[in-house]
Amino acid sequence: MSIPQLGIGTFRLQGEVVIDSVRNGLEAGYRVIDTAQIYGNEAEVGAAIAASGMPRSELFITTKIWIANLSQEKLIPSLKESLAKLRTDYVDLTLIHWPSPGGEVPVAEFMAALAEAKVQGLTRQIGVSNFTVDLMQQAIDAVGAPAIATNQIELHPYLQNRKVVAFAREHGIHITSYMTLAYGKVLGDAVIQQIAARHDATPAQVVLAWAMQLGYAVIPSSTKRANLDSNLKALDLTLSDDDMAQIATLERNERLTSPDGLAPAWD
Repeated sequence: MSIPQLGIGTFRLQGEVVIDSVRNGLEAGYRVIDTAQIYGNEAEVGAAIAASGMPRSELFITTKIWIANLSQEKLIPSLKESLAKLRTDYVDLTLIHWPSPGGEVPVAEFMAALAEAKVQGLTRQIGVSNFTVDLMQQAIDAVGAPAIATNQIELHPYLQNRKVVAFAREHGIHITSYMTLAYGKVLGDAVIQQIAARHDATPAQVVLAWAMQLGYAVIPSSTKRANLDSNLKALDLTLSDDDMAQIATLERNERLTSPDGLAPAWD
């Protein structure tokens, strides 16, 4: 299996808002939905999918294990709860959302539990999120690089995370970019806007196309149908080598997600 290029994220979307977003996304043609235990919206995502009548086999659903559920005793039971909320027998991808703060639960312990969840058929693929090079190495030591489908990390033109990307690529681990639009900050960038004008595209389409052209999966969220439709068109946009080189110069190590007590020592 592989990680699809473009999906819809559901971070910070709650209640009817997330139901509408997932419904609109499925109607627009999305088949990849990314959620997490801590988002508190798995039940609503499940309801929206069920209401859509979409065959389960056509969907790619990702959820993430929260830090409170990383221990060997809690991980699989918590994933089963997630499956019940999502109204499915399995998810396509389960990620460790954040490494255990202070190493309270060893990487080897939660990766082994996650691998066991795959053996039990609860998830088709497993992976990690917000992992540094050191943490990825620990995960590889625990279950082997081929078992790790992706590392989902903050990655956008202002934080290109090249050290983590290079290590992941060296070990065949796919990169999924979250916050690809940097909460919309990069959309006002002059370089992005100039490239968009040249291609008769939106700034969001340019940034999403840039990430996908580099081989990353992207999961932008939107509550507006027009934006969901527009983001899909990034799949049809091809940037030139010059465009890509210009965006490469925008790197400034501007990290937007680094929660106190949760974030590891970033590379």
